[in-house]
Amino acid sequence: MIVKILGGGCANCKKLMENAKKAAEELGISAQFEEVKDYEKILGYGVMRTPALVVNEKVMFSGRVAGVEEIKKILKKENA
Repeated sequence: MIVKILGGGCANCKKLMENAKKAAEELGISAQFEEVKDYEKILGYGVMRTPALVVNEKVMFSGRVAGVEEIKKILKKENA
């Protein structure tokens, strides 16, 4: 599973990455995490607001920081 955080490296981006890593760890899911800071690449996903969470190349949400429990639900669904 590939998890990407789209954003310029702001505090919210870092928090979203932290929450995503914690969610994967708590679920015991092996995931590769990447930060995407290049705005052309971010726009390529159709994302206009950051931070955004991308799992297996699908944009799950953008413009906010989700909590660990919400991300766990997304990862469970994508890992099924």
